[in-house]
Amino acid sequence: MVTAPKGFRLHIGFFGRRNVGKSSLLNALTRQQVSIVSDVAGTTTDPVEKPMELLPLGPVLFIDTAGIDDVGALGELRVQKTKQVLDRTDLGVIVAASGDWSDFEEAILAALQERSIATVVVFNKCDLHPPSLATLDRLNARKIPCVQTDCLQGRGILDLRQVLLDNAPDDFINAPAIVSDLVGPGEMAVLVVPIDKEAPKGRLILPQVQSIRDLLDHDSMCLVVKERELRAAIQSLNKPPRLVVTDSQAFLKVSADTPREIPMTSFSILFSRFKGDLVTQVLGTLAVDSLKSGDRILVSEACSHHPIGEDIGRVKIPRWLTQYVGGKLEFVHVQGHDFPEDLSPYKLIIHCGACMWNRREMLSRLLRCRRAGVPITNYGLVIAYSLGIFERALEPFPAALETYRETAKLGR
Repeated sequence: MVTAPKGFRLHIGFFGRRNVGKSSLLNALTRQQVSIVSDVAGTTTDPVEKPMELLPLGPVLFIDTAGIDDVGALGELRVQKTKQVLDRTDLGVIVAASGDWSDFEEAILAALQERSIATVVVFNKCDLHPPSLATLDRLNARKIPCVQTDCLQGRGILDLRQVLLDNAPDDFINAPAIVSDLVGPGEMAVLVVPIDKEAPKGRLILPQVQSIRDLLDHDSMCLVVKERELRAAIQSLNKPPRLVVTDSQAFLKVSADTPREIPMTSFSILFSRFKGDLVTQVLGTLAVDSLKSGDRILVSEACSHHPIGEDIGRVKIPRWLTQYVGGKLEFVHVQGHDFPEDLSPYKLIIHCGACMWNRREMLSRLLRCRRAGVPITNYGLVIAYSLGIFERALEPFPAALETYRETAKLGR
């Protein structure tokens, strides 16, 4: 569990003003010196992450943040980092000290509720000044769980632990499948895994590993091949596979080598559904047809790596999309948690499958794009569209395919 990817962990964010004891609370909860503790306000600067196992729930990621009331130019940068954490928080913990509940706490609560994030409130340092009954009644009336703690004495820490377990969101506990629901128990999926310069030596990339595990967990079988062995692999089977899944970069060859009656899609499209909202990104792909020379495209990648060779986000997608549009486009690239505040300059946003993230962060980005009125799509979707195999890549997802066909028909 210690090595479980971040994307599979429940993200629990601690928010509050400076010097309310967020770091002390996290240290007490984890029983480790995760964050530096000091009487000096503003000791925590960048977000501090601590992965651990919270039984019986499973793997979680605690995130300690800088005080939301930090001041000055540097303080404003810290606050911006704290606000970024909101977008990837599955369960929010608002920490208030000595019974105080002010506009700062209300603002944090509003930001969490705006994102539909489950929230609990901790009144820390309750040995100095417990919260008033009126404050507790107001929060209870809004159905917000409250816990009183004293980190120095260890009071309330077990209560907080239980409240966190009780308020874990259902979409984390009952997470959707990656691919197994498209295959079924006892059935076969063929996974096409190109081995190129960007493939980690001696390893498979995360979406491939997670797809294999998802199939095995649900009693499905899988056959893993490189793209040049696909045709022979399918011919060697006594029964056709239920699904072929490929790396999006090999879409054209895999489409040609997969018999038409066998459904086919890509890992990236699977993760568009698993980590976000497939229908939203399918509709966003239609914006490709309205692109024209000079338009600005934002390409967003969740993980950070140094691109080499024919990088998919910096070389292949720009090349395929430019060929499709028939004019020069301007591509802007961002990585990790960086994402522009102002999305209005962009005609389209193309996002990776976000395999390194939890689903909450990807959903937050989809929400921001919808509010800004900027279409967003996914690596695999835009590749399939620009190569002319979009409908085939969507056939395993009938609802998304039907939505695309109806929308495309209205567009005509």
